[in-house]
Amino acid sequence: MEILSQHKVHGGGLGYYSHASEACVCDMRFSVFVPPQAADGPVPVVTWLSGLTCTEDNFTTKAGAYGVAAELGLMVVAPDTSPRGTDRDGNAVPDDDAYDLGLGAGFYLDATEAPWDQHFNMYSYIIRDLQAVLKDNFAGDWARQGIMGHSMGGHGALTIWLKNLETFTSASAVAPICAPMQCPWGDKALTAYLGANRAAWANHDATELMKNGGDGSSRAAILVDQGLGDNFLDGQLHPHLLEEACAAVGQKITVNRREGYDHSYFFIASVIDDHLRHHAAVLTENLGSEGNT
Repeated sequence: MEILSQHKVHGGGLGYYSHASEACVCDMRFSVFVPPQAADGPVPVVTWLSGLTCTEDNFTTKAGAYGVAAELGLMVVAPDTSPRGTDRDGNAVPDDDAYDLGLGAGFYLDATEAPWDQHFNMYSYIIRDLQAVLKDNFAGDWARQGIMGHSMGGHGALTIWLKNLETFTSASAVAPICAPMQCPWGDKALTAYLGANRAAWANHDATELMKNGGDGSSRAAILVDQGLGDNFLDGQLHPHLLEEACAAVGQKITVNRREGYDHSYFFIASVIDDHLRHHAAVLTENLGSEGNT
């Protein structure tokens, strides 16, 4: 792991880092906020997954998350949204001219179709490579982890959580793509990365995973915030479909529909404190349950 820069923030430390990823076959970047409580022992960890066109820097500089993270004693991780740059052989990572495919648009899945399949393996990156470099270098309490994200990253957070409950206990999302099989963003990305067989897409759709994932009553509650002034709400996001799927399987979910808020980081900054408190509450309860066993 290479340290790119480090800063003191709210009594804790914020750093930008780079490391070699086996899954993406290139160097990947991420940021980590370490709260002051880490000086006394391992702290809970929450990973944020950003949306289309973003890097590790958008959340880090725009969300305003670290004051409350310091108060709650949460480590906060923000990885990049796709492979980029050059690979180990010096070849450029493939891209597309559109903003919603290629660089900045990894969709947190493992691609199976050329030219994306060699590098665009963001699912394996998040659950394997990123976890490994974090555990090797930071004092996190790895039994207490949560995951959250925005838009494409909200899709990533919900799908990764549902498939990795042994790693991530808590989940939340801001304006997530809830049913990518039923929206233009998802149709385009899933076709390109996974091929035309729609049956393969269901494993990367939070609504479909929820429908087919059995009884959800024992899982932690999900928190979702959605702005009603979001111009992508009706065509791309479909939170009502996720709510219906949750109701069908007994999954607890709160969807806050916020009047006037749009899809931007202004909305994220307005609700991020609630999301961090949600994760802290779930992860603290998880610690208490473990302590009583």
